[in-house]
Amino acid sequence: GSTADAVRLGLPSAFMTQWVKNHYAERLLLEFRAVLPDVRTVTLETIAEEPARVLKAAEQAAPVAATAPAERPQFDSRFTFARFVTDATNRVACNAAKAVAQPGVPQFSPLYLHAGTGQGKTHLMHAIGHAFLEANPEATAIYVTAERFMFEFVQAIRAKDTHAFKARLRSVDLLMIDDLQFIGGKDATQEEFFHTVNEFMGSGKRLVIAADRAPQALEGFETRLAGRLGSGLVADIKPAELELRRAIVAQKLQDMPAVDMPHEVMDLLAARITSNVRELEGALNRLVAYAQLNGETITIDFATVTLGEVLRTAQRRITIDEIQRAVSAHFEVKQIDLISERRA
Repeated sequence: GSTADAVRLGLPSAFMTQWVKNHYAERLLLEFRAVLPDVRTVTLETIAEEPARVLKAAEQAAPVAATAPAERPQFDSRFTFARFVTDATNRVACNAAKAVAQPGVPQFSPLYLHAGTGQGKTHLMHAIGHAFLEANPEATAIYVTAERFMFEFVQAIRAKDTHAFKARLRSVDLLMIDDLQFIGGKDATQEEFFHTVNEFMGSGKRLVIAADRAPQALEGFETRLAGRLGSGLVADIKPAELELRRAIVAQKLQDMPAVDMPHEVMDLLAARITSNVRELEGALNRLVAYAQLNGETITIDFATVTLGEVLRTAQRRITIDEIQRAVSAHFEVKQIDLISERRA
């Protein structure tokens, strides 16, 4: 629902609500303001039971019909290998993804991609799906987030039909699990996922996993599962550097032939929006939308005023927690171990 200056959005779980707040709150506000300039707040609310609570009560709950992810998902047409701009920060991950999509026995399985939010992991997974199904028209594939995997597993438990869930999931030729870090601490889901990983590795089928950190740095994961995930090819995507950010802006503008953007504005975006690629794209979309809605020409002054809030946020002070997360991800150690008094 919405009023003149406020928007309310409902999400199906408390977990998802918090995740969207952490990752998209600012972008949602910017996107709504791009089309509704009077909007001042975007409120996120939970409108359904949290999957984690369902899991604890699953065996006692009344059976319901279980569903499973589609075997031929509709991958996002924007996310292809042709549209994935590369440099030294992401080239290994991109080449590994292309190799997984090739016909024949997979060279890497599992392929484990890790990077911070908005750096291109999901783009590569969709690109793998596009390329794999194009090269193998009769093949089947599943792309699902780890939270969705958990929810589907819970439904199967409640329906007392885990066999059907396992059979369908493990019968596909390509399985891709995104945002794996979200099943940290979910023991039952991890146990099922561990057996799924073993099944795919044993059968020589394709398995692609993405998370926000390396396997050994995952919080709340069993050692044996982390070890299994690290036994394939682990490829990281580092934050995009200036040249790559500039190239990404240029590529996005190719999809907007009617937009005339001076090079100095492109340079401003690339130089100042450094957090991640997703935020960079969001800033570009907002700038273009504001210019079109207001009949303005995009200039450096217009961009500076329109993106003032975004540019100020981009220059904010880095927190201790962010430093700890970066060090944790780089050295593949758990954040809790990093701040512990023990150093051995």
